[in-house]
Amino acid sequence: MQVEVRTLTLDDYEELVEAMQEAYPTISDNTWSKRSIQKLTSIFPDGQFCITVDGKLVAAALSIIVQYELYGDLHTYKEITDNESFNTHNRKGNVLYGIELFVAPKYQSLRLGRRLYDARKELCEILNLKSIVIGGRIPGYCDFSGGLEPSDYISKVRKSEIYDPVLSFQLANGFMPIRIIKGYLPGDTDSEENAVLLRWDNIYYTQIHTSVGDSVIRIGLVQWQMRQFADLEAFYQQVEFFVKSISDYKSDFCVFPEFFNTPLLAPFNHLHERDAMIELSKMTDEILDKIGSLAVKHNVNIIAGSMPVLEEGNLYNTSFLLHRDGRRDAYRKIHITPNEDAFYGMTGGNEIRTFNTDCGKVGILICYDVEFPELPRILADQGLKILFVPYLTDNQNGYTRVRTCAAARAIENECYVAITGAVGNLPGVNNMDIQFGQAAVFTPSDFAFPYNSIKGEATPNTEMTLIVDVDLNLLKELHHNGSVQTLKDRRKDLYELSLKR
Repeated sequence: MQVEVRTLTLDDYEELVEAMQEAYPTISDNTWSKRSIQKLTSIFPDGQFCITVDGKLVAAALSIIVQYELYGDLHTYKEITDNESFNTHNRKGNVLYGIELFVAPKYQSLRLGRRLYDARKELCEILNLKSIVIGGRIPGYCDFSGGLEPSDYISKVRKSEIYDPVLSFQLANGFMPIRIIKGYLPGDTDSEENAVLLRWDNIYYTQIHTSVGDSVIRIGLVQWQMRQFADLEAFYQQVEFFVKSISDYKSDFCVFPEFFNTPLLAPFNHLHERDAMIELSKMTDEILDKIGSLAVKHNVNIIAGSMPVLEEGNLYNTSFLLHRDGRRDAYRKIHITPNEDAFYGMTGGNEIRTFNTDCGKVGILICYDVEFPELPRILADQGLKILFVPYLTDNQNGYTRVRTCAAARAIENECYVAITGAVGNLPGVNNMDIQFGQAAVFTPSDFAFPYNSIKGEATPNTEMTLIVDVDLNLLKELHHNGSVQTLKDRRKDLYELSLKR
């Protein structure tokens, strides 16, 4: 008999499905899709193990790396895997998270599971990860649930008074129970949807300081003064001044306002407003390259306010997320104001989505968008933690609409909302003459947060920065133990919100 432990490949998929069906005969939908295996073997090939016996695949262990503090101990399987999209995988994370391990029944006497765990432990040490965490099933619980609470069942398994085919094995491999999670894996009837959170600590782990060491995220907002610039280089100097200043405070995000580059419209003031905006859009790629390089240089994720983008004759008001690792994401404003339509002929975007960053899931809405509660709610269902709202308002009426709605969105969706806008005056640029703004960060309303749900706010109509720390663990605690739980308490039997495409 020849036994081999190796990394899994997409070519193994058919045999993987066959072995899983044998291992989980009582669980409906008990196999991974080929797309899921393709993604796992693509984003983290070293973390996917399998065992072959005489060339036949009979066991496997799948895993991802996560920044564990962003999820905490009360997560569900859906949350930690982002609904099996694995967008939660973070190569700079600190924990190896086991998402699957099975051995086909005919081969369980060969102690192959121990070999898979040994491979995981070795990988954890090689990658200098803090620990291995798993949400372990307790399939034997269904035989005792009538007379035992899950905690009592686990206690008896630990004392070897009851044998559980999964938990007993995990305990024997050095994993320690942390807590019970109810509703961890819907459909697991054997465990009655209970799971035991278990952890194995890497004693060789050496902590390396990074800007994302825990669940506290630092946000830097730029309250941008509109001013004339002699040329593009002068504009870049002002942008880098703020990026560097915010980076010097070890911020994770630097956020600019909507249309913060419109002072560059001045040379085109003789043109019709739409034509002038088209000319400005021709600079967007160059500006993005410059600001993207600043994100890498100063090690800070930059929300580059918004800028015009021309595509197939359509003008889009577009915000850009420039990651500090060089990646780029974009969001197009969906709801166009009457002003944008009348003066610039702007077109609304068609995509509502969150973005994965090294600080968790974030969303971007531009100004008017935040006044439509459907959008943040959809983002919340996608796992939103922080919502960024760059805006441009010319008077206090417009600002009050944005501010009030942003504060409401933080409470409704159990998230943080950060807003920032431009201030001052811009003579010599049509339709951009006056601005009013006040940067702020809003929180949910419960005991762990400020009594007025305002984490911080800037001085109105003054050029400055606002730097605020937000704790993502507080959102997790609120979601599970808050005085009210708005996301959980929705009457989904009466209503629902969904994307049409």
